[in-house]
Amino acid sequence: MKVSTKGRYALRLMIDLAEHDHGSFVPLKDISARQDISIKYLEQIVNQLSRSGLLRSVRGAQGGYRLAKPMRDYTAGEILRVTEGGLAPVACLEKNAAVCPRTDNCSTLPFWNGFADVINNYVDNITLEDLVKQHQQIKK
Repeated sequence: MKVSTKGRYALRLMIDLAEHDHGSFVPLKDISARQDISIKYLEQIVNQLSRSGLLRSVRGAQGGYRLAKPMRDYTAGEILRVTEGGLAPVACLEKNAAVCPRTDNCSTLPFWNGFADVINNYVDNITLEDLVKQHQQIKK
């Protein structure tokens, strides 16, 4: 499993929004400048995050984006799943995967299931608030 640029940038975007959450909407151009990510690429990411209910958006001169809920209520896992689709380390464990003919006899399936559990437990126990705190420690 490899997290794409979209997944990595989505986490950076969400951390940026959390750090700049002062009750108003944050313009995408401001996030773009701070994160050095093109506005076009950010637009793709915010569209996915908005459609999934993780962000609120407003158009216009005072428009922009903000978190839909408190940062403590997001997990890294839910953000990554929106942008990545899934976090399965092998194709046979992906959601809606075709049934593998070797499932009943697969010598490595227990390993892959355990690996998937470790990944999911980790990303689902790291909140956006945790990521913001980690980032603030780095900046000090």
